[in-house]
Amino acid sequence: MCGICGFIDVDRRRPPGDLESTVERMAATLAHRGPDDRGAWVDAEAGVALGHRRLAIIDPGPGGRQPMTSSCGRWVIVFNGEIYNYRDIARELGGPDRGAGGRSDTGVMLEAISRWGPTRAIERFNGMFAFALWDRSRRRLLLARDRIGEKPLYYARLGATWIFGSELVALRAHPEFDAEIDREALALFTRLGCVPAPRTIWRGVRKAPPASIVAIDPSRPEPSIEPYWRLEEVVARGASSPLGSAREAVEALETQLRRSLADRLHADVPVGAFLSGGIDSSLIVALAQRVSSTPVRTFTIGFRERAFDEAASAREVAAHLGTDHRELILEPRDALEVIPRLPEIHDEPFADSSQIPASLLSRMTRRHVTVAISGDGGDELFGGYNRYAWADVIWRRVGRLPRSVRRVASRALLAAPASTWDGVVRRAARAVGMRGPRFAGEKVHKLGRAITADGFDSLYRGLISQWEVSPVLGEDGVDDTLVDESSEEGIVPASIERAMLHDALTYLPDDILVKVDRASMAVGLEVRAPLLDPDVIALAWRMPMRMKVRRTTGKWILRELLGRHVPTPLFDRPKTGFVVPLAEWLRGELRDWAESLLDEGRLADEGYLDPRPVRALWEQHLAGRFDWHGRLWVVLMFQAWMERQGRSRTRTRTRTTAGSGPGPGTGTF
Repeated sequence: MCGICGFIDVDRRRPPGDLESTVERMAATLAHRGPDDRGAWVDAEAGVALGHRRLAIIDPGPGGRQPMTSSCGRWVIVFNGEIYNYRDIARELGGPDRGAGGRSDTGVMLEAISRWGPTRAIERFNGMFAFALWDRSRRRLLLARDRIGEKPLYYARLGATWIFGSELVALRAHPEFDAEIDREALALFTRLGCVPAPRTIWRGVRKAPPASIVAIDPSRPEPSIEPYWRLEEVVARGASSPLGSAREAVEALETQLRRSLADRLHADVPVGAFLSGGIDSSLIVALAQRVSSTPVRTFTIGFRERAFDEAASAREVAAHLGTDHRELILEPRDALEVIPRLPEIHDEPFADSSQIPASLLSRMTRRHVTVAISGDGGDELFGGYNRYAWADVIWRRVGRLPRSVRRVASRALLAAPASTWDGVVRRAARAVGMRGPRFAGEKVHKLGRAITADGFDSLYRGLISQWEVSPVLGEDGVDDTLVDESSEEGIVPASIERAMLHDALTYLPDDILVKVDRASMAVGLEVRAPLLDPDVIALAWRMPMRMKVRRTTGKWILRELLGRHVPTPLFDRPKTGFVVPLAEWLRGELRDWAESLLDEGRLADEGYLDPRPVRALWEQHLAGRFDWHGRLWVVLMFQAWMERQGRSRTRTRTRTTAGSGPGPGTGTF
């Protein structure tokens, strides 16, 4: 795992020494991603500079150093990630003694690209990756990302200069970087808690799309973007060849996951695994124990607040499996310690509150291992989020009612405070011997706002949104349809599957994988996700919905497989999720910190967010009448990010650039 960066000086104005010193400054901002080594390569005649920071995982010696040039001399690469099947590719190419790239996956990649060409080679790579490839023959730069978007990659054009990097901080280190905040991206952030691709918080700066190759020709004003893999096509193929029986599905899934784990447990450094006690991580650890010749080192995090704590569950699973287990119990002071660093860790506004435990878990894990295995992807592939089943049930029962009736029902649900609904649901659950869902009042209010939607897709967007009406000042309205819903409907007409596809294309790469990448790479930890293996993804979409969601319980097939290795009582519990008691913390230990960021005068001076709705929600939350921690966290993370930029009170300049393509931006920063 590494950090990459570079640029093309199209006019070739910079001397070789300036090219090298500039790219080294950019790479230095990524030292956390690659603490083991650094490198730079320049071609002054072409105006190209490539930079690299290395976290040595495979072939940690000099043979894996980057930037790396192919044996034929045509290709130069800077690479971030892991190619899990590189040994198979090396054998196909003839083996290391016949010039197949040595022991490093990077070398094998270059040899494959030299033999087969970039597109055909990338189609063969099974891994998580983001890389930049300079073609010395055609004088063009190719940027590529893995299929799901596990590894990040940003790019922009600044006048006569193209720049790219693993994180925005590397782009900002280039002396020509001058971009303003994109208010439309900010509006999407307030709704989703993350900035969805291809946008970034900076106007004119873009995320390279997953599963795509971005070709930058210095002689052309715009890049070309070509996908080499489409999840929608995988879904369509799966629907045309479904698995026939649950037994067949369980057997196939165990076989495929064992293969995936065998690839991802290979490293020249210590490897461990995250274990929350939930379905996904427990299954991954259980199978890893079967594949590994030694006890797997597992790591978990918990809370003093019992309603949020899963450490006991993880402890029981670890004891049953015989792992080498460690845990960390969080206190509010731990959150206070990490929160000031979140804007630095995430590089652009990001407001999934599980970023707090994710960061602390990564830090603890890195003290013992360099690579960790995670269960990410299970919810999106196997119907794990509660909202999938409930959205389907709600729409089938409520969507057929006249909108006027739904409006009346909406007003009734929103009339009582969330705290009142919390009590009602809790008492009802106790009456039938069940544990009520967490944040029940907040969910009732979300339901009240969502049931007036004009279709399932609109209802689902409402359920996953924080601010339905953006508090961003000066934005002209932005289309929040992040994927082609008409295309989705043609591929997967069933509503639950459509929601899963939507999340796999958006929420997974823009939220979940961003959180994992930033939290882990901030401490030099590599995280691998066996469930995101392309063959596992294809297999999951061959499974009919009855193998994933039954009534309102998701991940049925994962539960069946896990039951072979772990007693059911150890994992058959209500889904908790990687959440923190943020609502209580904001009224307690975090109150002063939040109050300073939500100061009405400060918000007014900055000119990005309307102080009136923000202050209203803050006061209602403090009074305990409503639980607005989700919406408030979105605002707080933007405000903290602004403070990190050191420009919180800088006077906003009027936007002067039109369009949102990769052209130069001007503005505040």
